[in-house]
Amino acid sequence: MKIVMTGGHHSSALPVIKKLKEKIPGVEVLWMGHKHSMQRDKNPTLEYIEITSLGIPFYDLKAGKVYKTYNIGRLLKVPLGFFQAFWFLLKNRPDAIMSFGGYLAVPVVIAGYILGIPSLTHEQTVVTGYSNKLISRFTKKVLVSWKESEKYFPTDKVLYVGIPLRKEIFHISSDSFNFDNDLLTIYISAGKTGSHIINENVYHSLEKLLTFCNIIHQSGDHSLYKDFEKLESKYTEIRNTVRGKYYLRKFVLEDEIGEAYMKADLVVSRSGAHTMSEIIALQKPSLLIPIPWVSHNEQYENAKMVKDLGLACILNEKDLNPESLIENIKFCLSDINSMKVKDESALDFLKNDPTELITNEIIQISKKI
Repeated sequence: MKIVMTGGHHSSALPVIKKLKEKIPGVEVLWMGHKHSMQRDKNPTLEYIEITSLGIPFYDLKAGKVYKTYNIGRLLKVPLGFFQAFWFLLKNRPDAIMSFGGYLAVPVVIAGYILGIPSLTHEQTVVTGYSNKLISRFTKKVLVSWKESEKYFPTDKVLYVGIPLRKEIFHISSDSFNFDNDLLTIYISAGKTGSHIINENVYHSLEKLLTFCNIIHQSGDHSLYKDFEKLESKYTEIRNTVRGKYYLRKFVLEDEIGEAYMKADLVVSRSGAHTMSEIIALQKPSLLIPIPWVSHNEQYENAKMVKDLGLACILNEKDLNPESLIENIKFCLSDINSMKVKDESALDFLKNDPTELITNEIIQISKKI
């Protein structure tokens, strides 16, 4: 059996790939995605690093997006993405396509539909974007992570399955982040593309932050901004004058993510669907900085959901500066004991096994099964 996977939420795909290989020995999984996620960035994406680490062939798709895109060069990539996806699928002839949403998946799913290759898509967010609404017209089923998302899709196609979570987040399997003080610890995630604005504000507030907390910081790895190198150099300058300890990583991978979460008293991050699900599952207090320009303001809606549950404070990006970052982190840490899930039913999604459900759906629509 041969399965093509694609989409913008590879974190949801990773557990599914592992489960699929367990259930179908010899299954061939191919991935279509972005090797470089941002313009002028020469470093590989986290998506590329984690997918290829599983020994999965990775095909760099030059697809473009339409939403809030005013660059002619990027718009021209839209038809290029369709031709590239069509050629790739024609050449490999997979039994099914599993989409994990986003504009990247659009040409793959539509090209597959033309070629008679059945597909599924998985929606991670509470509110759906334009891409998944379009994709849903060409897929056999739409698998949703939240009951609230069902209303956006055809009733005869939609199926609630939940969101696949990495099992590694629930267990400590490393001993990388050691603290010899009694300060509280924050885990700052700049996201898989490495948010420059978050990294920049951490850089300018780092010395003051380390007077009252320890930090584990995932910065990303952008070749243009070089945030990792700047932050590394900054800490070298101040490490002997501050009380807190600072652990910097380009990416916190599966071997360390459990320890990072478990040792963090507060998570500071963007509010992508997968991160929000992990925060809820682990019941981690958080300070969320939503990306303001994504489709349907979905990151703010994700953050608001977590805030309403009692686990988060929200800092809007327009209000983000070194002073506000320090102030908000201090406030959250001072109120940490009251940041708890208000309604235990919010944890009901943990009762299902989304990975198993999605894997079974893939097998079911495959031509050879």
